[in-house]
This record gives sequence, structure tokens and C-alpha cells, in this order.
Amino acid sequence: MAESDPIETLIALMAKLPGLGPRSARRAVLHLIRKRALLLHPLADAMAEVAETARECLNCGNVGTQDVCDICRNEARANGELCVVEDVADLWAMERSTAFKGRYHVLGGTLSALDSIGPEDLRIPRLVDRVTNEGITEVILALNATVDGQTTAHYIADQLDGRARLTSLAQGVPIGGELDYLDDGTITAAMRARKDL
Repeated sequence: MAESDPIETLIALMAKLPGLGPRSARRAVLHLIRKRALLLHPLADAMAEVAETARECLNCGNVGTQDVCDICRNEARANGELCVVEDVADLWAMERSTAFKGRYHVLGGTLSALDSIGPEDLRIPRLVDRVTNEGITEVILALNATVDGQTTAHYIADQLDGRARLTSLAQGVPIGGELDYLDDGTITAAMRARKDL
């Protein structure tokens, strides 16, 4: 097929999406073409609308279609709890669980000396402002259990010392997990975070 073929262009673009390689993209595009009225046209319309309206929330960094997202505008969620996450995908994962009823703060990454990412490159100064000005009583650090994630958590804890209660997500054995399949770090974290029955 010619390089200017719009179908090949669509396949090549779809192949750049996370989780899709060239073969999966080809199958997805073929399915969309076969279901043109049901899927392809509505998908194209939705993508065009999102391309025009999507923006980061000025308050927390979530992605939505307004300057301030639905979560930040929801007064019922102004309960003094603020969950700090690395990126929007983490926020969406927390929301799927329906376990958290407060508000969020998206950092936009983690501190990384190797990548020259410092506090000013993230939304850490904005976090400090929010804790100071929004009546935040608890900051939940829901950062990944990586070296950069833990470094970021310690830095934030230093910046917020005495301003609010600081907590982090529990770490250890997942529900349904079998010890034989867990890595040493997970088992160590689970032993350190053990609790009374």
C-alpha cells in the first residue's frame, strides 16, 4: 500500500498507543472499518472533541474539559483529605476503586537526579500552597514504591512537616497474592507493615 494511504497512516498512529503494536493496531483498525457507523465515526467525533476541549485542571492537574475538574468543584469532596499521585493515570486508578472520597493533587512525575527533574519541575510548590490555603488536614502520599517515588515522598514530607498529617498507602502482599510469587522487596515491605489481627 502507498505511504499516503490513510488506512496505513491510521494503523501507524494506532501502533504508537501504549499496549498496541503494529499487529494489534492493524486488527483494531480493520475492526473499526468494519463497524464504521457503530464505532469509527463516533470514535473520530469523540477524539476531535477531546482534542479541542481537554485541558489540565488548574487546581490539581487532573485532565478534564473545564479549567477546574469535577472533583475539585465537588464541595462534598472538600473533606480535608488530599491524595498526592504521580500522574493522572494514578488518579484515575484511585477513582476506579471508589475507596477515596477527598481531593487529589497530581505531581506530574517524580524527582529524579538522573533526569534533572527537581521540585520546580513538578507541582510540589502548588501542593505546599494548597495544603497551606485549603484547610488540608491529611495528605496521603500515594506514590509508586520506586526509588524516585520514595525520594519524592520524603522530600514532600520535609516540605509539609507540621502543616498536615502525612500518611502513605500500605505496601505489601496484594489480596489474592501467593508468597511464592512475590519479590523480596514486597515481602520485606509486608513484614514491616504487619498489623494486629
